Amino acid sequence: MYDPNIHRRKSIRLPEYNYSTEGFYFITICTQEKKCTFGKVVNGEMILNEAGRIVKEEWLQTMNIRKGEVKLHEYVIMPNHFHAIIEICRGVSHTPENININKPTNYSGCNQGVCNTPLQSPSKTVGAIIRGYKGAVSRKIGYSVWQRNYYEHIIRNQHTYDEIEEYILNNPFLWEKDKLYTE
Repeated sequence: MYDPNIHRRKSIRLPEYNYSTEGFYFITICTQEKKCTFGKVVNGEMILNEAGRIVKEEWLQTMNIRKGEVKLHEYVIMPNHFHAIIEICRGVSHTPENININKPTNYSGCNQGVCNTPLQSPSKTVGAIIRGYKGAVSRKIGYSVWQRNYYEHIIRNQHTYDEIEEYILNNPFLWEKDKLYTE
């Protein structure tokens, strides 16, 4: 039975940040107990098994399901986790050179320059997108494959974008040095 005094979970999200804000986000999702579920890395190349192919297929479906809301950038499926850069957009895709739009909020909690925009549907937040993706993958695989939460990082500039993109691209080559590595 749930007891809020015992089962209190601290959120890793920024408390005043609007996660439906247009911009770029680095996402990491791990499997339950970090089990190697999606395939294996051989000579620096990720070889997907059936579950890994489902992870890929459902990720590519994300943009089709959320046309005009999400653009998928670099991603990698690893044996026990998934990394991706996603872009929240409202019908207009931004170039990485202009990704300084993920600005800290001002004192009122609004992003400067967008305070008068209509309220966004909760289905257009990073959390809703990841929740839908995780659910679709688990349904197709046939069991709950993911850990409860996910990690995200708001990408605020081109330099950070480039570093994360390089990290994603090199992840299979550096698998044995990865902090999530298990045999």
